[in-house]
Amino acid sequence: MGRLLAIDYGRKRCGVAATDTLQLVANPLTTVRACDLEVWLLEYVGREPVDAIVVGYPTTMRGEESESMRWIEPALKRLRRVLPQHINIIMWDERFTSVLAHRAMIDGGMSRMDRRDKSVVDKISAAIILNSYLESRQHIN
Repeated sequence: MGRLLAIDYGRKRCGVAATDTLQLVANPLTTVRACDLEVWLLEYVGREPVDAIVVGYPTTMRGEESESMRWIEPALKRLRRVLPQHINIIMWDERFTSVLAHRAMIDGGMSRMDRRDKSVVDKISAAIILNSYLESRQHIN
């Protein structure tokens, strides 16, 4: 069984999280510049087995696609072309992940100065997206 990755896609940088090989729990992994994401992912899947990539799906409070899908869609099309075909790309609701990431940082005792680091928020958001996806699969099985 391969890992699952999650991407909290942003214009400047993307937060990335990964599961263990048993796909039980997700952990923040890193933050990658958006322009370097394809290369980073190709290197990662070259050294680690990956079954799927869960990408945060930005929606409005009404459940409609947000404006940011305008630049996420082309990026996903490029990823589908360059990644091995067996790796599924799954869109997953990312509403409130930044708020939850900030809450997790506060609850974890992170200093106010450290919480200002947006790259930390991005990779924690990716882990929240991935854990949400994992939880949903438990209810299906």
